[in-house]
Amino acid sequence: QVQLVESGGGLVQAGGSLRLSCATSGGTFSRYSMGWLRQAPGKERESVARITRSTTTAYADSVKGRFTISRDNAKNTVYLQMNSLKPEDTAVYYCAADDPVVGGRGYDYWGQGTQVTVSS
Repeated sequence: QVQLVESGGGLVQAGGSLRLSCATSGGTFSRYSMGWLRQAPGKERESVARITRSTTTAYADSVKGRFTISRDNAKNTVYLQMNSLKPEDTAVYYCAADDPVVGGRGYDYWGQGTQVTVSS
């Protein structure tokens, strides 16, 4: 059973920084593409950042230049460094894994989410 556990969320003032972590277990982390997604109240879930197993990255336009996704295969962990945070970044942030062995569209495994709140 693959498990993803996020940590690092919290309350921060606008302009501040947070680093989210997502530790995985029970699977083969190194073959997954990993993503961070978020969902704000009353809004649809959106992709924030993605990193492939070859460490190619992609970002939503709204976070480019402010957020950085990275991975440590030795620790089975993916990170999201968030700088210059804005109130509109407030959301529940989810970690997700795309396993090529499982196939299909979208992500196959999900974490429980961590709340990020940015005050103005």
